[in-house]
Amino acid sequence: MDNSKKTKRKILVTQALPYANAPLHLGHILEAVQTDIWTRFQNFNGNECLFFCADDTHGTPVMLKANEMGIKPEELISDVYKDHKSSYELYGINFANFYSTHSDENRKYSEYIYECAKNNNLISKANIEQYYDEKEEMFLSDRFIKGTCPKCGAEDQNGDNCGVCGASYNVLDVKKPISIISNTVPIKKESEHIFFDLPQKNKMLKDFLKNVDLQESIKNKLNEWLNDDLKKWDISRDAPYFGFEIPGEENKYFYVWVDAPIGYLASISNWAEKNKLNMQDLWSENSKYEIYHFIGKDIAYFHGLFWPALLSAANLKLPSGINVHGFLTINGEKMSKSKGTGILAKEFAEITNPETLRYYFAAKLNNKVEDIDLNFDDYVQRINSDLVGKYLNIASRSASFLKKNNNILSTNIDSNILDNLASKKDEVVSLYESREYSKLVRIIMDLADDVNKYINEQTPWKKEMDEAVDISSTAIKAFYILSLYLHPIIPSITNEAFKFLNIKKVSINNVDEAVTKINDYKPLLNRLEKIIIPEEENMDNVNLINIDQFSAVDLRVAKIIKADDVEGADKLLQLTLDVGDLGTRNVFAGIKSAYKPEDLTDKYIVLVNNLEPRKMKFGISEGMVLASSNDEAIYLVSPDEGAKPGMKVR
Repeated sequence: MDNSKKTKRKILVTQALPYANAPLHLGHILEAVQTDIWTRFQNFNGNECLFFCADDTHGTPVMLKANEMGIKPEELISDVYKDHKSSYELYGINFANFYSTHSDENRKYSEYIYECAKNNNLISKANIEQYYDEKEEMFLSDRFIKGTCPKCGAEDQNGDNCGVCGASYNVLDVKKPISIISNTVPIKKESEHIFFDLPQKNKMLKDFLKNVDLQESIKNKLNEWLNDDLKKWDISRDAPYFGFEIPGEENKYFYVWVDAPIGYLASISNWAEKNKLNMQDLWSENSKYEIYHFIGKDIAYFHGLFWPALLSAANLKLPSGINVHGFLTINGEKMSKSKGTGILAKEFAEITNPETLRYYFAAKLNNKVEDIDLNFDDYVQRINSDLVGKYLNIASRSASFLKKNNNILSTNIDSNILDNLASKKDEVVSLYESREYSKLVRIIMDLADDVNKYINEQTPWKKEMDEAVDISSTAIKAFYILSLYLHPIIPSITNEAFKFLNIKKVSINNVDEAVTKINDYKPLLNRLEKIIIPEEENMDNVNLINIDQFSAVDLRVAKIIKADDVEGADKLLQLTLDVGDLGTRNVFAGIKSAYKPEDLTDKYIVLVNNLEPRKMKFGISEGMVLASSNDEAIYLVSPDEGAKPGMKVR
């Protein structure tokens, strides 16, 4: 195919927005890698493909997390943003723009789409009954309620579904409900909410599902929902809530799932303005850009129904495709920090080369909605066998012969070997396009096997110099083609390979590029050793410290001279401590739910005296008081009678 005559596609790509209350884990990286490989391929294939994302910053969990830390939500999301951005960079995720939903652009588009929906008679109001936490003075979403399952009687079940019998139910039917925020019994209370009339969009959504590029299993599920009494969508939340206030309403905020996908538009708009481009050309009803979303199967409902309905309400272009993937398990188990399988992205990047995870994920991913497992033994074996033992082995074993020829390649090469590799280009392109990465990787490694077999059969180490150079030149040119095919998957390693090959500009369509002289070969990847995640070690050895480490912690008896409420903090008390000859200390402690300030005066506690002071918005905290806790209460640790302020705790 003559690439010069090929129509250049224009594509906008997004992945699901990570939530801004915690660091990224490997499940986030799975989706990012799948999306990044596809966008890199599109650009590598001569198209214009732009990849956008943002932090999902609004909602009750962010607000509560910030309160717990004694900081404003804006400070929390700012810190998380930096952490998320640097984590993605470790894995080579190539965003055109990584932004935030807490932005002027997102507010503008949220209000615009809402006003369009109002003008199209898609907005209505109704009173609904919810659980209300009287202590925290806030309405509770399903996730903040736990209680006894009304179906099977299982205790300590969260929200509106039972983890024991699998039943789903109205959260108001939960028996013995408890607010997990305050551990108090909530009351039922009415509040007026704002609804988007999803049933009005039923026909539009059915037409959308007929035309959108989406896995059939997901289409079938979405059509079931469409045919099963589609209900109006509650798009409002009551104060207190961290988010955008709804225009014209008092103490009503857009539900996070309204402005979260609108964050796609916001990120693109922010990028467009910085690059002096018109948003109308990028995402409007008449835009020439295709729009693709990459998401996990748990949010298919929002992206397949709610999101296109919102776009339609504002006459904005609908997605061309929605690519849905399954979940990630670790060594066969669901991700869980306590079991050593809730692995953070930055932690894993310290253990092994993060580029190798891109390859492993690619070797497992396909275009189906299937969970994939990250098995560490298989991981090490696959990387050592495929990348080191097959792909890079071709370069390392051939470069030594060419070095004796001043690194100059022969023109007398075996065209059969190269023609075989080049003939697979169209299939490679097709498999990238359809996201069948695992099949693609198998084909590339089969080709690498063919090249290694060729070297073994030709035995350049037994040949005269000229013939050895011919064989090695053929192998190096084959290595170049393999590097092209692998480039969207392992861009950093292949970029180093292209430097070794003296290739300046690369494209998937340039399989016939002449490689004439190489540089000296340096290993591009070392063999992996057995991967041991700290949480996976025997629990008897977890977090063991030696006596020197323990001795470095200066624990002192302290007496609470004064305890005060902290204005603006729901969980903190400010403690003034007498530490004997060491003077006084000011400490902020998250114990307000367990103690009244007046009950703490003259109480003896244990202080971590040499903890680095921490600046909080309320002041400087000069240490930490020791306490024990469970799901029900907090208990300060106190020394026996006779202890004096300033005494060292041993």
